[in-house]
Amino acid sequence: MRRQTQSTSSGFAISGRRILTNAHSIEHHTVVRVKKRAGDRKYIARVLTYGNECDLALLTVEDNSFWERIQPLQFGKLPDLQTSVIVVGYPIGGENISVTAGVVSRVEIQEYTHGDSQLLGIQIDAAINSGSSGGPALNHSNHVVGIAFQSMNSGDAENIGYLVAESVVDHFLKDYETNSKYTGFCHCGFTWQKMENKALRKCMNMSPDDSGVLVRRVMKTSPANKVLKPEDIVTSIDGVSVSNAGTVPYRSGERISFHYIITTKFTGDVVKVDILRNGKHLHVEYELRDSSENLLVPVRERRRQPEYFTIAGLVFVALSEPYLVAEYGDKWDLKAPVRLLERLLYGSKEHVDEQIVLLSQVLNAEINIEYECVINTRVLKFNGTKLRNLAHLATMVDECTTDFLRFDLDDEIVVVERKEAIEASAEILETHCIPSASSIGELSAVVTAGEEDGDGATQEVKGDDKGVDVVGDEAHVVKDEDKGADVGGEATQVVKGEGKKGGGNGNGVDKKEGEGNGNAKLKEGGGGGNGNGADKKEEKGDGKDAKRSVSMWDEHEEEEQGERGEKENGE
Repeated sequence: MRRQTQSTSSGFAISGRRILTNAHSIEHHTVVRVKKRAGDRKYIARVLTYGNECDLALLTVEDNSFWERIQPLQFGKLPDLQTSVIVVGYPIGGENISVTAGVVSRVEIQEYTHGDSQLLGIQIDAAINSGSSGGPALNHSNHVVGIAFQSMNSGDAENIGYLVAESVVDHFLKDYETNSKYTGFCHCGFTWQKMENKALRKCMNMSPDDSGVLVRRVMKTSPANKVLKPEDIVTSIDGVSVSNAGTVPYRSGERISFHYIITTKFTGDVVKVDILRNGKHLHVEYELRDSSENLLVPVRERRRQPEYFTIAGLVFVALSEPYLVAEYGDKWDLKAPVRLLERLLYGSKEHVDEQIVLLSQVLNAEINIEYECVINTRVLKFNGTKLRNLAHLATMVDECTTDFLRFDLDDEIVVVERKEAIEASAEILETHCIPSASSIGELSAVVTAGEEDGDGATQEVKGDDKGVDVVGDEAHVVKDEDKGADVGGEATQVVKGEGKKGGGNGNGVDKKEGEGNGNAKLKEGGGGGNGNGADKKEEKGDGKDAKRSVSMWDEHEEEEQGERGEKENGE
């Protein structure tokens, strides 16, 4: 059984008896405690909702005494370049509040490391260190213009920090207030390429007055798939002309990626798009969806406990980024098999419930002799039927009446006798100290408003969600954790928190170490679930690093959009 750990972050009070902090600050929590500045009492906080894409979390405290003498901070407008700001928080977990001054040096679409997303961000020339995450950035009027969430870690750059822009925070809060939960940020539903080359524009029948971006691929699970086609030219979005570089006017004398327009909308909103198809101008409209719905390989687990299924010692899991971290460590993007990285980078869903199912490993037993060396190989079919997801595989196995269970993998076929498999499974599970043959289904990762258990002070894990670490690797934190969110504000509004993280039960399946030959470099979202002071890093690339093809760039274009240096969460 793993021991509990704890960590601290910063945060601040806003209207409605609520507290804002970072999502990576409360990830995998069991109990969240907060403490006001200059106070010695710690209060239990309840997580109302959180958004991984924007790295924001919303908390509340039920105890009325906590809110005495608390004056919520107000939000200001997006700051101009060269505007002075101060970042308030508790870097390195100190006991006293820290105030750091900086200047706004850039406002543009930034990579959010925790959620593998691209949203509006503010770059400042002040370092954001561990513990500062969630702290407010204030203007000269003491209004919040951003929230500290990550910094750049590079030998070529010093004192560069990043803030969640106020407009992103406003979107997050309005989303929760409207839907009583976080529904996410939208994606345009297609990948694209710049049209700056003269020959390319001429080939696509563009006149000298036309400008726009080339649609390379349309996500099949997106409503855009009904109205857009590859090689369409998107010339405008919601009436705003798109340049050949994929930018639109933004503030005075600035331009920004057209993706910004999409991120200001909410799930279910309709976007109006003008396109050029075969030399003809057309107007189309379609509904926007959550950006994460298109990801074939998810960035974050939606359950507190990852899914798995076992039969005859064969252990099946769904591929996800946290699973790769568990298997191959912090440098998983260099060690994981190229086949898995290729699906993460360029894969998109054919169906909304599609998953990549892996034969993760084989637990040695007489029934599976000669299969024990199979590790992290994709399962394509079961008894001739193509898999949709892990639950589909488990259902087919349970309902199977044939003599044999046949699993078609990428490179080989695994077959076991059905009756022998059923008889051997219980003994194999007992031998390897695995409490259950499967864990499949919805397990809520956060209790939303109106769904809290008991008095709402703490969130209890029900059912089989006991923090079992199926893959048994510390890098893949699937245990219950408790992270304190320090609440910052003006004078008496600043609070500090800490908490303990519950350890997993330690009886998960021990994974075999597999050699990877991947050569792609991927960013790694920062999470607050470590509790060991280690910051998660995002490697931004040097012109050769690849990113997910479901980002706002096409996979080929993405390789040219790298930005030198590394970013890391400031938690």
